Amino acid sequence: MSSPALPESAVITRLRAAGCVFAEDEARLLISAARTTGDLAAMVERRAAGLPLEHVLGWAEFCGLRVAVDPGVFVPRRRTEFLVHQATALAGTAQRRTVVVDLCCGSGAVGVALAAALDPVELHAADVDPVAVRCARRNVSAAGGQVYEGDLYEPLPAALRGRVDVLAANVPYVPTEEVGLLPAEARVHEARVALDGGADGLDVLRRVAAGASGWLAPGGHLLIETSERQAPHAVRAFAGSGLTARLSASEELYATVVIGTRPPGE
Repeated sequence: MSSPALPESAVITRLRAAGCVFAEDEARLLISAARTTGDLAAMVERRAAGLPLEHVLGWAEFCGLRVAVDPGVFVPRRRTEFLVHQATALAGTAQRRTVVVDLCCGSGAVGVALAAALDPVELHAADVDPVAVRCARRNVSAAGGQVYEGDLYEPLPAALRGRVDVLAANVPYVPTEEVGLLPAEARVHEARVALDGGADGLDVLRRVAAGASGWLAPGGHLLIETSERQAPHAVRAFAGSGLTARLSASEELYATVVIGTRPPGE
């Protein structure tokens, strides 16, 4: 199909005027995604109005995969690829099918990326937001997994207890009073439940850590992304829940991940 007739230079100019830092790259993506000139004009205006590029396109690139992202659903961040890499390294020596659970899954990007890296896997994902669950089902089902709607562990099948090798949870960790300081792309266009982590940003992290031991297999791992500032408190929460805890960080991706392991003998 031929490219829409709206000149690339005009798209770049409009995006630059709207404050898009990577206007040239975004213009190329929008032009390649649009089917007609009208489609392109509408997509450019949605982006210029502040809609996240991934919501305009309908997908995000994550760990080399194209992950569907519907309007209102949390957009997977590049820094979260670090969590996936850490989880992959920990689980890479398994001699059997790896059991993976993606909590607070949003679009399901983390679970899908882990499934691609660790194939074969038994993949499960859950989120409390029904909009996210609908989106995640499109992605996770294609990877052969299951998605459940509910609060953290509550909707997971009881048969998973004590069997999970990798429990990844990209929990909300922005302190409540700082949500209003986020860029409008997140603050306006993503569900607050995917951003707001409570008074100190660690409410959901503590709840996930507290319940993890009952779901992890002996030697299984819990991985949660957090901020550098919150990391020491997160480590204490993991340790207080009976997990062996450590930190891993990437300066390049500005990412901090807390890793908790259920002791093998338990």
